[in-house]
Amino acid sequence: MSKAGEQILAEALKLPPVERAELIENLFFSFEFPSRKIIDELWAQEVESRINAFDRGEIATISAEEVFAKIEKQKQ
Repeated sequence: MSKAGEQILAEALKLPPVERAELIENLFFSFEFPSRKIIDELWAQEVESRINAFDRGEIATISAEEVFAKIEKQKQ
């Protein structure tokens, strides 16, 4: 990795978890590749499947705050 890349990574790692996730998403979507449409369609199907499972009471939710708090606790 270039020195500039290392500096950017070091700064990015200082961001709160939600902002790091947003950064990752933005970087990922900056790439254009042929299979992207297929991946987007598969994710849409997965989302629908999870929503339906939630509606049927098969899965529960966890707040984002709780998830990120657990991640932060594991890092310590």
